Amino acid sequence: MLGCVIHGRGDLRVAELPVPEPGPGQALVAVRYGGVCGSDLHYWRHGGVGDFRLREPMVLGHEVVGTVVGYGPGAAGPAPGTAVAVHPATPCGVCPECAGGRRHVCRDTRYLGSAARFPHVQGGFAARVVVPAEQVRPLPPGLGLRRAALAEPLSVALHAVRRAGDARGRHVLVTGAGPIGCLVVAAAKAAGAADVTVTDLLPEALEYARVAGAGTVVRADDPDDAGWPGEVDVAVEASGVAAGLDACLRRVRRGGVVVQLGMLPPGHSSFAGNLVVSREIELRGAFRFDTEFDEALALLAVEPVFDGLVSAVVPVGDAESAFVLAADRSRSCKVLLDFAPSP
Repeated sequence: MLGCVIHGRGDLRVAELPVPEPGPGQALVAVRYGGVCGSDLHYWRHGGVGDFRLREPMVLGHEVVGTVVGYGPGAAGPAPGTAVAVHPATPCGVCPECAGGRRHVCRDTRYLGSAARFPHVQGGFAARVVVPAEQVRPLPPGLGLRRAALAEPLSVALHAVRRAGDARGRHVLVTGAGPIGCLVVAAAKAAGAADVTVTDLLPEALEYARVAGAGTVVRADDPDDAGWPGEVDVAVEASGVAAGLDACLRRVRRGGVVVQLGMLPPGHSSFAGNLVVSREIELRGAFRFDTEFDEALALLAVEPVFDGLVSAVVPVGDAESAFVLAADRSRSCKVLLDFAPSP
């Protein structure tokens, strides 16, 4: 079977891999689509994500959907042939975080396609993948595999909006109109936000934010500060750069909430921290998700706007061109790899 393996910075290979067999408690899934995530791009371009560095070859991918093939001993779930999405996280279940109901920050979690631990956790960019059976979710009626491939990043967005508190009737600012930023827009609107303003440097990215439901889009480098609607109630930083966080702190109202969602570069990042004090701003982090995965599938099943965020579907044999396209935000939003067998 074909899989996408990262060997180091700039070294992405499509290789023949052995077909796995499901062990006790596991499900075997035939992957149809895999979404290229920002973390996948970081492994490809930089050899790591934040403090997580590649130390061995690793199959990439954690945004995967497909159909059930079968189960290992003692495992059960949706019948073979059922269309499913795969929750990529396997929390330990025993650490203080898991016991406290925050499994998404489990200190010993396993996450598909992650170099956070060694040996690395191999990912889902392969024609077949084995996962714990309880992480397989049948798709709701009416939800196709193509749109369902957005479930994992939409879960991230839903968790970030939840971290911001009650969004109903609020004005939300999102800095960064990449795939996650656009999904935060959709998540905020679904949560009842009255308006969403999005900033980015690229006009093409801002058009995708409009598709997702943004009421106002602003060029982040506009020297005349034109288009800004005034103070916002909540800000979600989704660009992963310190300038985005700084903008959030300067634009949110006194006593407002800023959620840092984008992964900042390793080391120190400078921002206007004094505003956290003088305006009593609440600065909160948002990392991955937990039960939001099921909420994401339910939302995807009823909201066709998400189709407009899938900008390309590329056969797995052309994986490197898919990564090049996904890295060019002037030409793409969410890029999917297609693992369907060649005719």
